[in-house]
Amino acid sequence: MPNVVVVGSQWGDEGKGKIVDWLSERADVVVRFQGGHNAGHTLVIGNQSFKLSLLPSGVVRGKLSVIGNGVVVDPHALVAEIGRLAEQGVTVTRDTLRIAENAPLILSLHRDLDAFRENAAHEAGNAIGTTRRGIGPAYEDKVGRRAIRLMDLADLSTLPGKIDRLLAHHNALRRGLGQDAIAPSAVHDELAAVAPAVLPFMDSVWRLLDEERRAGQRILFEGAQGGLLDVDHGTYPFVTASNTVAGQAASGSGVGPGAVGYVLGITKAYTTRVGAGPFPTEQDNEIGEFLGTRGHEFGTVTGRKRRCGWFDAVLVRQMVRVGGIDGIALTKLDVLDGLDAIRICVGYTLDGAAVDYLPAEQGAQARVEPVYETMEGWKATTRGARTWNDLPAQAIKYVRHVEELIGAPVALLSTSPERDDTILVRDPFED
Repeated sequence: MPNVVVVGSQWGDEGKGKIVDWLSERADVVVRFQGGHNAGHTLVIGNQSFKLSLLPSGVVRGKLSVIGNGVVVDPHALVAEIGRLAEQGVTVTRDTLRIAENAPLILSLHRDLDAFRENAAHEAGNAIGTTRRGIGPAYEDKVGRRAIRLMDLADLSTLPGKIDRLLAHHNALRRGLGQDAIAPSAVHDELAAVAPAVLPFMDSVWRLLDEERRAGQRILFEGAQGGLLDVDHGTYPFVTASNTVAGQAASGSGVGPGAVGYVLGITKAYTTRVGAGPFPTEQDNEIGEFLGTRGHEFGTVTGRKRRCGWFDAVLVRQMVRVGGIDGIALTKLDVLDGLDAIRICVGYTLDGAAVDYLPAEQGAQARVEPVYETMEGWKATTRGARTWNDLPAQAIKYVRHVEELIGAPVALLSTSPERDDTILVRDPFED
């Protein structure tokens, strides 16, 4: 039985929460392998809606859920999220949650730096659109070899030297931004206060996952953002600070690449993104308003309104190839119900020349122009469909054309936020 990686194939917000929840019932272990609490998943179970930012979706189902070393963990956000789940009747214990001992921590100084930079960039007119939650600065400290990691909280006597090394960097940055320096004692006290709440979940995750895999347990690796936000392969610099493609599942959790058997790319039937950056098919018009209103396009974490546009087959095809996507889960098909005509981007022109991919250079990304095909829409509803026979013929034509254009088959088709409103073509966990 293959282990499954779920990743977004666009700019995030593709509806991963529902699909991951749907798959988590078939999984034994659910793993987050990158990002931080800048991501948001909404799970609808019965009449309850659970909004998760850092915790793997499996905790709601009582499955063993793992936060891997590729995630940057804000311990205060983690404690708060656990508390919110408790208020909804979900108790998180060591039986359902483990956190990699070598996971880097997000501290208040990271959040401060993120906000200082983004505010300054906004005033200069070149903001990236971060969530100001400290994700980027925490990853910078990780690769700069000065991060405080979860395991460091287990022996507070070792912290002073590590804090001094961290603050030698951060206080210099703060002074350059006109901010006061931070006292080492403030960082120490912050960590000492939160340590008892998070240390019970600490584990050697690589060993745990190896044991689970050898025992034949099904592992679901849960990505947090879309492939187009990947720090290497996305629309740089308007990206997140981590690798979001499926290859990160291995290094971000401590398993070998052979542990991954199937990559499922979550793909919205149109396109959205939050924040700044190129968006070739964006519709800043009544179509964009229609898609945003019908699709309830507001960020789970930030509440920011999402930019909306037509489906971009060029970008999804690129992510299929870069991310090794075996099949897609096509979501929010019902949002397109009732349109007389639906457009699909099938190529670009750049300075008058045809191109079949998004160039890596920032200026070129801003200059590409979409080439569209127009398909007839459908008047009958797809919302709540659970079999192919429930779909209008024209909707099926749209889905089949998407498959052809991106070079990957539809494994699941989602027709509403309700988890049971899903058409299963292929179970990703099957051999």
